[in-house]
Amino acid sequence: MPPTANGQSQADVELVASCAPHDVLTHLGDKWTILVLSMLAQAPDNRARFSEIKHGVRGISQRMLTLTLRMLERNGIVSRHYFPEVPPRVEYQLTSMGKSMLHPIEVFTGWIKENWPAMEQARGVYDAAASVSS
Repeated sequence: MPPTANGQSQADVELVASCAPHDVLTHLGDKWTILVLSMLAQAPDNRARFSEIKHGVRGISQRMLTLTLRMLERNGIVSRHYFPEVPPRVEYQLTSMGKSMLHPIEVFTGWIKENWPAMEQARGVYDAAASVSS
């Protein structure tokens, strides 16, 4: 098949158009996932205990952290290490696939830092115009 205008094959375009981006964003695009991955990125050896992650991700509930970690483990982004001690100890660590997400997250958070003031200003202008027209 000839490549499309941006150099991708038609098969690649169809694969992306089918469901992959939607599924990936559903599983990995929420705020808790990004914050948990960022927390693990800063931990020694990209590894931390549940309680360390909970304290490092402000505002996350125990239930939401549990669900997020399970989803990350299911998708191969995080591995869970259980130590049969008293009391039991569980640690979570970024896998190689999880580590490969760190650069895109860094680029995204850099973009946010760079554009946040402009976004706040745009919201202010929009809100002011909306309140005048209503």
